[in-house]
Amino acid sequence: MKMSKMLGRRIKEDPKDAKTVSHKFLIRGGYARMVSAGIYSLLPVGKRIVDKIEALIRDEMNKIDGQEILMPVVLPAELWEESGRYESVGQELLRFQDRNGKKMLLAMTHEEAICHLVRTELSSYKQLPAMAYQIQTKYRDEARPRAGLIRVREFTMKDGYSFHISQECLDEYYKKAHQAYVNIFRRVGMNDVLSIESNSGMMGGKISHEFMAVSENGEDTIFISPDGTYRANREIATAAWKFEKEAALEMEKVHTPNAKTIEEVAEFLGIEAKNTGKAVFYQNDVSGELVFAVIRGDFDVNESKLQNIALASGLSFASDEAIRAAGCEPGFASPLSIDASKVKIVVDLSVLESSNLVVGANEADYHYKNFNFERDMTNTKDIIIADIATVRAGDPCPVTGEPLLEKRGIEVGNIFQLGTKYTDAMNCNVLDQNGKAKSLIMGCYGIGVGRTMASVIEQSNDNYGPIWPITIAPFQVQLCALNPKKENVAEVSDKIYTDLTAAGIEVLYDDRGEKAGFMFNDADLLGIPLRLVVSPKTVCDGQVEFKRRGIREGDLLEVADVVEAMKQLIADEYKKYE
Repeated sequence: MKMSKMLGRRIKEDPKDAKTVSHKFLIRGGYARMVSAGIYSLLPVGKRIVDKIEALIRDEMNKIDGQEILMPVVLPAELWEESGRYESVGQELLRFQDRNGKKMLLAMTHEEAICHLVRTELSSYKQLPAMAYQIQTKYRDEARPRAGLIRVREFTMKDGYSFHISQECLDEYYKKAHQAYVNIFRRVGMNDVLSIESNSGMMGGKISHEFMAVSENGEDTIFISPDGTYRANREIATAAWKFEKEAALEMEKVHTPNAKTIEEVAEFLGIEAKNTGKAVFYQNDVSGELVFAVIRGDFDVNESKLQNIALASGLSFASDEAIRAAGCEPGFASPLSIDASKVKIVVDLSVLESSNLVVGANEADYHYKNFNFERDMTNTKDIIIADIATVRAGDPCPVTGEPLLEKRGIEVGNIFQLGTKYTDAMNCNVLDQNGKAKSLIMGCYGIGVGRTMASVIEQSNDNYGPIWPITIAPFQVQLCALNPKKENVAEVSDKIYTDLTAAGIEVLYDDRGEKAGFMFNDADLLGIPLRLVVSPKTVCDGQVEFKRRGIREGDLLEVADVVEAMKQLIADEYKKYE
């Protein structure tokens, strides 16, 4: 490819709305252009990278007996009504009607579609295990798209679905899929990806793992033990908290005028936050049910944990009116005297295991001192006791006891053991060994393609642009012709380009005749791993200059040796990612 003919331009300045490294360089380097918020077009260099990522994904999926299919982006609502997700999923699912008034949707994921497909194609346990995957466009009506290709509305995703007759069969295949994902992220050149325990969320299922590209710009928080044996997303992370119980003191009602927050109460009474109980009210986004979370004052509620425990697809903070309707006073609430049959009360273990806490009196400007849950809650039959606390950096690891480390990460892939959540609902079954119908057991495996490209940049860059791994680089070699009208530079460059191309090497040839600084700035933004520079000085000596992207020092090669040298260097680069 000659740059004089290539579609896409490099931009000198960072886009005003770009906050992350990948967003800046994807726009500046001419990889992608925004069409609308969260919707992008890919230019040729971006498309070449995406194609290579997809090829690596296909290779690893095929190695574990995956079969590629293609399902529609537009789906009838009736499939999602079968699974129950049409109503339970929020506004991120884009719903619409076609010209005949039929309810339709843009797929953000394809569990329903694959169940609809395989229930007509699989009939016997003898056909199992079976795995089908696709690389397809998805649409999620993201409220706040951001960070370029990391958080978008329209995106390309590899999603795969495996089907099994037994849990043991799924367990065995899940391990193979996990290793395939490890292989994929190594081969695309990510240098720091963690497989962590995660929350399956709206997908359902009990076992799930996320693959996190460690990055300071990541949206997810990860907690890791110093030796790496424990890894978990903040959404499900727990810790080996130690609580000390003291002798229960007599409960006492105290006047606390205008002291509503934990900080205000603690300051007014001269105590620490850990000696208080915090009350947080939510409402189920679908049912409207009030959910009352109680936790020790020095902890924060982990809303993902609470959402799972409350069996809610989404939770929002409750209004003061809803809180008062439940018999509580905003800012002065506690589980005392609350009817747990009308409000779903969830109490964190920190409250159960602590003594003599200050809690609200359910009366404006009053609190109780010395609240002890086991003594003072006379009816706990309908109260849920669970871990709903958010882990903090330095909390003791639940496995090793060592202080947990906190990192940021970008979710680039996820795998789930879905079980029979969808197959039960959609009558997706086969005949087992006894000739009886049995719901298929499912696994689900996703990778965001564009997000993977962006995440590689987040991990592999310098101040001047991306540094692409050879496995997904848009080209393997960049050839720069300096002052092509002098000293046969154009003729030598043309021949090198022709010879490299004939040898099967992917070359981007900068034949534009631009000034050296302009040309090299563009080359840095393109991030191609190997660079050849032909100039009047090198031509006179029968040589070309060779550099690696990201390394200032270069070497000189004889023109006659360029093709063989590049072939060997490219082969050596690929070995790094095997």
